[in-house]
Amino acid sequence: MGLLLLLIICQCAINSIKTHSVSKPNIILLMADDLGIGDLGCYGNKTLRTPNIDRLAEEGVTLTQHIAAAPLCTPSRAAFLTGRYPIRSGMAAFSRVGVFLFSASSGGLPSEEITFPKLLKQKGYATAVIGKWHLGMNCESSNDFCHHPLSHGFDYFYGLPVTNFRDCKPGQGSVFLKGVQRDLVIPVQIAGIALVSLAVVQYLGLLKVPFQALGYFLLIIAISLVVLIFFFYNFRQLNCFLMRDHQIIQQPLSYENLTQRLTKEAMKFIERNTDTPFLLFLSYLHVHTALYASENFKGKSKHGLYGDAVEEMDWSVGQVLDVLEKHNLKDKTLVYFTSDQGAHVEEISSAGEVHGGYNGIYKGGKSTNWEGGIRVPGLLRWPGVVQAGAHIDEPTSNMDIFPTIVKLANAQLPSDRIIDGHDLLPLVQGEVTQSKHEFLFHYCNAYLNAVRWHPGNSESVWKVFFFTPNFSPEGSNGCYDSHVCFCHGGFITRHDPPLLFDLSRDPEEKVPLTPETESRFYEVIRVIQQAVDNHTRSLHAVPNQLSWDNLLWKPWLQLCCSSLFQSCYCDYESGGRSLQVQLG
Repeated sequence: MGLLLLLIICQCAINSIKTHSVSKPNIILLMADDLGIGDLGCYGNKTLRTPNIDRLAEEGVTLTQHIAAAPLCTPSRAAFLTGRYPIRSGMAAFSRVGVFLFSASSGGLPSEEITFPKLLKQKGYATAVIGKWHLGMNCESSNDFCHHPLSHGFDYFYGLPVTNFRDCKPGQGSVFLKGVQRDLVIPVQIAGIALVSLAVVQYLGLLKVPFQALGYFLLIIAISLVVLIFFFYNFRQLNCFLMRDHQIIQQPLSYENLTQRLTKEAMKFIERNTDTPFLLFLSYLHVHTALYASENFKGKSKHGLYGDAVEEMDWSVGQVLDVLEKHNLKDKTLVYFTSDQGAHVEEISSAGEVHGGYNGIYKGGKSTNWEGGIRVPGLLRWPGVVQAGAHIDEPTSNMDIFPTIVKLANAQLPSDRIIDGHDLLPLVQGEVTQSKHEFLFHYCNAYLNAVRWHPGNSESVWKVFFFTPNFSPEGSNGCYDSHVCFCHGGFITRHDPPLLFDLSRDPEEKVPLTPETESRFYEVIRVIQQAVDNHTRSLHAVPNQLSWDNLLWKPWLQLCCSSLFQSCYCDYESGGRSLQVQLG
């Protein structure tokens, strides 16, 4: 009897230790921007040096079918933070533009959304986001900060409120110029013809046009042109700046040792919280254009400036991992690495240098739901808890991080809304072998573009496309003529019946299946259509955060550390001196 009691006590103690070991760990989430799955050594790259990111794979789990919830930055990041498809939060556009472009837009991640930092903060976690935000800033005034990271559960913010544009770095060209030129040509021509016609008609006496009306017409055109010229001339100052919490500390942004500064902030945050559970979201600017690298990395890779940026980011990951070891936090910390979407294959500099990444064998890239646009790196390391060196080829999503870390923090998942992500822990611990994602829905902005189905009794991963982007030039692997692919109108081709692929046999999506080549063709289409109907019924109307009204620049929302008349200039970051950051 005594022996039995002793065994029961020992078992209880073991269970207690095991429960404690997977409860309230530190969480570090590392997210690259526009990184291709084929850019990393652990995913097969032989020429780029990524030893620190590869270390995560060696000591943890590699997800080989890890899927971004959207192929664009803003909706993908909204899904990541909320665990929900962006269509549910209004963070999916019905217009052509699917991301926020200006710091003074009124759209953003709604305050009603529950993010994982909010839930972890309630459980005593220190929370920080360092780097890129891109989920909005203000609603009605320049200091309401309704969409700011500190309004979504983060204690600390150091980074960019929008994103890293080509326009932010002098000499790197503009992502807007081609679009503005293309979209303004017809309106300017129409206005010019109308103005000349009115003048001719007035001169010939065929029609009396009140000079007042003509004056108003000219005034409207003049004001519109002045505002447009002012905005694009000052784009860098107005949209490319660095913030600490609610304060602008550098406007415009300086790229000098920028990765080192972001890394230093991340390391200092960890060191401030060695005795407190913490959540760190390190959201890299690499490798979104404008590309940049510090002197220690410039010209050192085999793939130009893009390769330099990847290798500098890998160095940063190494610094973060080293500080965990220094403070004996390695075994107490879950580290996750991913990218917000696939590589932007159309990114080519004015000098002809490739500035986009490599998506491996996968078709397409950023802005598309071909595998190259949404299949991203997914690495999780937690020594003693997560399997080391394991590869999992099951469909998983960046939305899965939400329920995974909420559960680890002993917080409760929201019960008043649908959470589309699933807890990854049973899968990465080897307790189960199949993902809970039977279906994944792939949106192009707010339009359902494709669906993935992984039946429980099959190795097949079916994928259907209801429409596909028209690549340009024809036969290429992207939309080079427009810089990104769009989601509607003449930019797409609709398919009825849908295109069908089996990714387990054709991961490159080369040859669509037909009723002649796949006996289950109509059965697969029927099952997926039923899933689409069920999914559509679960959606509810919400305000569109990416409507034109919410996207447009609003001067009264503009953040400026001096004044518009002083060109919004300040530099509290470097104090006017050259930035010196110690390299580890």
